[in-house]
Amino acid sequence: MPASSSPRGHGRTLLTLAPYLWPKNETGLRTRVVIALVLMVLAKGANVLVPIAYARAVDALGPREGAAAMVAIPVALVVGYGLLRMASSAFAELRDAIFTKVQARAGRVIALNVFRHLHALSLRFHLDRQTGGMSRVIERGTRGINFVLDFMLFNIVPTLIEILLVAGILWGMFDFSFAAVTLVTIGLYIAFTLVFTDWRLRFRRAMNEMDQEANTKAIDSLLNYETVKYFGNEKHEAARYDATLARYEKAYTRSEVTLNYLNMGQAGIIAIGLTVVMLMAARGVSNGSMTVGDFVLVNTYLIQLYLPLNFLGFVYRELKQGLVDMEAMFTLMREKQEVADAPDARPLAAGPGELVFEEVRFGYRPDRTILKGVSFHVPAGRMLAIVGPTGAGKSTISRLLFRFYDLQSGRILLDGQDIRQVTQESLRAAIGVVPQDTVLFNDTIRYNIAYGRPGASEAEVEAAARLAQVHDFVMRLPEGYDTRVGERGLKLSGGEKQRVAIARTILKDPRVLILDEATSALDTRTEQEIQAALRGVARGRTTLVIAHRLSTVVEADEIIVLQEGRVAERGSHAVLLAEDGLYAQMWRRQSEAVAAAEAAAAAAAKAAASGVDPDAGPAHRPQDGAGEGARDSIGHKPNGGRPAPRGAEPTPAR
Repeated sequence: MPASSSPRGHGRTLLTLAPYLWPKNETGLRTRVVIALVLMVLAKGANVLVPIAYARAVDALGPREGAAAMVAIPVALVVGYGLLRMASSAFAELRDAIFTKVQARAGRVIALNVFRHLHALSLRFHLDRQTGGMSRVIERGTRGINFVLDFMLFNIVPTLIEILLVAGILWGMFDFSFAAVTLVTIGLYIAFTLVFTDWRLRFRRAMNEMDQEANTKAIDSLLNYETVKYFGNEKHEAARYDATLARYEKAYTRSEVTLNYLNMGQAGIIAIGLTVVMLMAARGVSNGSMTVGDFVLVNTYLIQLYLPLNFLGFVYRELKQGLVDMEAMFTLMREKQEVADAPDARPLAAGPGELVFEEVRFGYRPDRTILKGVSFHVPAGRMLAIVGPTGAGKSTISRLLFRFYDLQSGRILLDGQDIRQVTQESLRAAIGVVPQDTVLFNDTIRYNIAYGRPGASEAEVEAAARLAQVHDFVMRLPEGYDTRVGERGLKLSGGEKQRVAIARTILKDPRVLILDEATSALDTRTEQEIQAALRGVARGRTTLVIAHRLSTVVEADEIIVLQEGRVAERGSHAVLLAEDGLYAQMWRRQSEAVAAAEAAAAAAAKAAASGVDPDAGPAHRPQDGAGEGARDSIGHKPNGGRPAPRGAEPTPAR
């Protein structure tokens, strides 16, 4: 049995919850808790007096001498009976009304703490988790908190107190046998409920797991809507979803059928106990030791107890599940931070943005090192480009700089400060990123740009949009900056999303800028436009450019070539071409690819103009050297005069 479903696990969960019900420095909330407890006692006190008033009214209605007495006494008792019932209900409602704020605050604070903690966990944790399933854990956990507070504090505990009070009253008014039968019946009822519920909880747990799995699959499929459409896999996705729903259906059916069996057993125990006690009371009436009012009193007490007891079975089942759900959520809160601020961490001091990597070693797994002693220096305001083949560790460098992970050895210094000795908040505030895959919030364009600096004025947002060359596009939209971009920004094109991302970074105004394949997924014309915007953003900032398209890095002050986790080459574009090493090979391959693409495009255009099939034969193919003399954007004439790669070359994966 997992810890979360054991008594010890439940006890730990309740201990975790307790401080939220008695919050520090919240005198008003603590006062509410005390008042609610007092009202709970008053409500139960009034409730146990109701049957006594009712029984005495029944006795008073019996044959007596003196008509006046017969009229006056029942009226007083009936009025008292009504007042007690009203008081019991009023105290209970006031209790709930006063405690609601405590309950709502506890749920709010816990949910907020979980949310903050999840954002504090490492990237590795989130890459290993399924967002849909995790959201269900939080949803059920917060719902479980409300249920536990509602029913355990003001239903289970008061009901148990009422049982003991009634047993004491029956013992005191009649004899021990009435109290004994009542307690034995209730004990059997509770024991049967606990044992049977524990047995059938496996079906409820399986049902929740299938529900979570189905929700995860649905969210994953809908988030990848376009991919599903690209491959025409709607039926496949529906079949996967239905398979999970079928397992949920089976678990749900078993859970509900066993619930019916539980209810039958509970009803049987209650009926037997009630019958025995009523027979004992009837015998007392027949032999004169009890009155008809006493018979009514016993019956009323048992009915009054068994009604909440019948409810107690449901409460116990849901309470147990609520505790399991809460424990799952609290387990997330106990998840350790892989990347945490040092105890003496200070905010990053102001500086120009000088960046140094010193013998940095890192691996996502202990048995696979990605970076093997990487060192480089980027003076403030200069640009460093990082290129290399797949798996060389290019994007890992940006993740380490952002402290998504902590390196295994070596140091990363920003303005002379070890990034492990400064707060993550201040470090990340100093770094701006324009990623390859820009994901936007399902909100307005204004919100997404302003996300770079929440609270920025409308004028500042528009100024950033102008610098990112997106303002004119936005103003052509019917709703302008209030246009919603859709889930993950899918209503915008790739170039439009990149411009919004650039505007967002401009608004953030970081001292260090990371361009992580920021234009690799764009067409040539869009790439050239966005490169112009990026040059404006990078001017005067320390910039890291992670690139596959080498044409985007020729202006860098220095280029380093990573290979198998080490710096294989370094230097300017011209120096690396002159060395004729790995960089030069990559340049030639990309140049040849561009030349071939341009030749094919020219042939297709010529054929379209002449109405001849471009693949009909060699007479219609472009002659060698069709691309001679083409130059790249800054005037280089690489690889023997072949055109520089600009937007059409293949992009090897990182």
